[in-house]
Amino acid sequence: MNEVRLTGPYGDWRDDLQSQGFAVVKNVITQEKAKYYQQKALDWLTSFNTPLDLNNPATWTVENLPYQSKVNTFNKYAVSHEKFMWEARMEPKVLEAFSKIWETEKLLVSFDALNVTLPNRVDKPAQKPWPHVDQSPLRRGLHCVQGIINLSQAGPEDGSLIVLPRSNTVMEQFLDTRTDPSNWKTKELQLISEDDMKWFQERDMKPLKVTAEPGDLILWDSRTVHWGGEPSAQSNTIRTVIYASYSPTEWATAESLERKRGAFEAFQATTHWAHDNITPREKEAYLPDGSLDPRNRSEPLEKPEHTEGLLQLAGVKPY
Repeated sequence: MNEVRLTGPYGDWRDDLQSQGFAVVKNVITQEKAKYYQQKALDWLTSFNTPLDLNNPATWTVENLPYQSKVNTFNKYAVSHEKFMWEARMEPKVLEAFSKIWETEKLLVSFDALNVTLPNRVDKPAQKPWPHVDQSPLRRGLHCVQGIINLSQAGPEDGSLIVLPRSNTVMEQFLDTRTDPSNWKTKELQLISEDDMKWFQERDMKPLKVTAEPGDLILWDSRTVHWGGEPSAQSNTIRTVIYASYSPTEWATAESLERKRGAFEAFQATTHWAHDNITPREKEAYLPDGSLDPRNRSEPLEKPEHTEGLLQLAGVKPY
């Protein structure tokens, strides 16, 4: 089952990841690089020949935007395989951080989503909190560390990750005492109800919005209760982040690698997991009326160069 438990102290951000369930690794990419990646993301967002104008909030409407899930993420239109997404995933210090966690440089990466959150949209109410963890109750120990490559300011009023610090340290106790094992599933998602949140609050665990700067890497243990925090009415920041999770390639089964290869070749997004739970996202984008979006794309606008390093991270070529 590849169970891992961090055994610090390490004297660096891994101590926070172990004790608090999350960490912010500062300056993994330069401010200039962060601006570059954000601009590429915004260029992609405005590439669909609609009246969307990022300088005019009145145009920030559903009909002017590519299909977006209720949690502000984009994973259709082959965006997970755009050149800028792969460039960000392959940033040396991003890879270095995950290599430190797993103590190996032979990593796989998830084909994860892009998040662009436009603040104070007039046509869409703020997303309500939906606390959850991204690890099945059937797994114990540390199996997945999720990541956000932060490309915009995440201040107290801006959109950002919200976590329940230290919830990773009691998650197994919670599952064993508050949930019914007969209902446990292999699906790597466990929603935390409002009533269950009280259990954590009784243990002095309160929601915290993670603050970070452009170029920082936000990491969290998938057993940490978390959700995406919406910007407040005081924010004018367009939140722009790339989700990326890495894990040792040796953990992947032949079946998982075959599924990754299929998703890679079809330009499909997958889950937050890199080595397991390889569930390709539905590729086609549909409108609310159920019809195929005429803006649907089957390939990226800009394809990345298939270097040896990229193909190894994708699970297509062995190390």
